[in-house]
Amino acid sequence: MCRKSYKCEMLYFAARMPIAFVIASDWTLRTSVRAELREIGVKALGMETPEEVGRALAAGELPSVVVLEATEPTASAPTVQRLVERVPTVLIASRTETVAMPSVAAVFYRPVRIGEIVARVRELLQQAHSA
Repeated sequence: MCRKSYKCEMLYFAARMPIAFVIASDWTLRTSVRAELREIGVKALGMETPEEVGRALAAGELPSVVVLEATEPTASAPTVQRLVERVPTVLIASRTETVAMPSVAAVFYRPVRIGEIVARVRELLQQAHSA
């Protein structure tokens, strides 16, 4: 369903859909962001653990952007850390829990609206597409 906070036209054709990894232990965050990204034509893959991230990478899924919930132990896992170093990342952080992270493209502190996250992902994808 389209929201007024961002445009709702599809970004890409199905054959060339960008991939986003949505890594979060919070299933409501993970599924909501995935659903909204799919609405705009992004192949959003939800993952809960670093092992799932490793399996997706091993299967050849290479993301254009990552949405990461900054929680231990997921965010500090070596697989996730290396991914964040290479791929533009939108970090969803808690104001009470700190996690050491490399530099990221954007940080949102909870509470955050799903539309804000999706709008930032969309900007990152458009920047990559125009580069």
